[in-house]
Amino acid sequence: MTVATAPALLDLKGDFPGLAGDWAYLDTAATSQKPQAVIDAIARVYGPDYATVHRGVYERSATMTLRFEEARATVARFIGAHSPDEVVFVRGATEGINLVAQSWGQRLKAGDRILISALEHHSNIVPWQMLCERSGAVLDVAPLTDDGCIDEDALIAMIRAETKLVSIAHVSNVLGGVADVRRIADAAHAAGALVMVDGCQSAPRLALDMAALDCDFYVLSGHKLYGPTGIGVLWARAEILDSMPPWQGGGAMIETVTFEKTTYAPPPGRFEAGTPHIEGVIGLAAAIDYVEGIGIDRIHVHESALVKQAREALSGLNSIQLWGPEDSAGILSFTMQGVHPHDIGTILDEAGVAIRAGHHCAQPLMNLLGVPATARASFGLYSSPRDVDRLVDGLARVSRIFGVKS
Repeated sequence: MTVATAPALLDLKGDFPGLAGDWAYLDTAATSQKPQAVIDAIARVYGPDYATVHRGVYERSATMTLRFEEARATVARFIGAHSPDEVVFVRGATEGINLVAQSWGQRLKAGDRILISALEHHSNIVPWQMLCERSGAVLDVAPLTDDGCIDEDALIAMIRAETKLVSIAHVSNVLGGVADVRRIADAAHAAGALVMVDGCQSAPRLALDMAALDCDFYVLSGHKLYGPTGIGVLWARAEILDSMPPWQGGGAMIETVTFEKTTYAPPPGRFEAGTPHIEGVIGLAAAIDYVEGIGIDRIHVHESALVKQAREALSGLNSIQLWGPEDSAGILSFTMQGVHPHDIGTILDEAGVAIRAGHHCAQPLMNLLGVPATARASFGLYSSPRDVDRLVDGLARVSRIFGVKS
């Protein structure tokens, strides 16, 4: 008879120079620390390998161009894209969403509708508000369940013939709930609407497969995926990209230019004007290689165990209110009675524990929760049970300082 045992937790802090010393970094949802493998890859690009891409006929430029396009193929494999040509490199998820709003959004007209949820990041709210102002379209907002997930039944019921786009977070950056993207996509497509997914928090911890999700647009940011800042990905179906006009003009995105007329390159080049973020692209591929070497499923199990540990330790404290579902993915938001989250964050920092405190670029969600801000502990593949213990000990110190009964 075989006795089932829990999978061993990861022990990877030694791979991350930014975590040297006794520091509990619990702000991975904001930005991840970088493994040495990524730092080394970027250093090689800036050092002995450096040359531009897509332009030079000399050997080093050709070699760098090959690496650049190999990185695109790495991203395509990681997210389960049909082709690397569906992968557009952008500065981050925010730029990816804005690209879709500025380009695809040109087809919207007065009376069309865009549907989002109440827990979205500002980057998945403001670009659609701006598009609605330009086009006369209407922005609809789906409610949440009592435990802080998208109310998918209510959202699906709000999809109508006028709905042209549904745009949701795969994983909430505040509450950690995981949306059933496929269910929402099936309902949206049945009504003739497209689906955009914000994958910033899902890409570092959930296995991705664009075909299985059946969405139409997907965005992610490299810096949350253990890669560099300033690089991200917009994935879209090839036929949709083909139908979209460019949103920025310049070098590299053209086929021919005359003073009378310009013709544009096919996707993805059409959307990548100017010299690209070469070191960012190579660094992102290195980060993906690192994550795949560990295993995304192992990372998810590891982070889920840490969230469970933290929830169990904090749920017994009457002064602490936990937000979000029990099975939140790598993220735990909380408040302490009578103590502002900024004060919690400051005192924890004195104890060597780094969390995020604020509205997390989700002010409408804070208004819905009835709080000005929350404290948020977010875990990564390098987080440890000791980090959780230090968080709990730090919060006990906060309680003592403010005279709050636990």
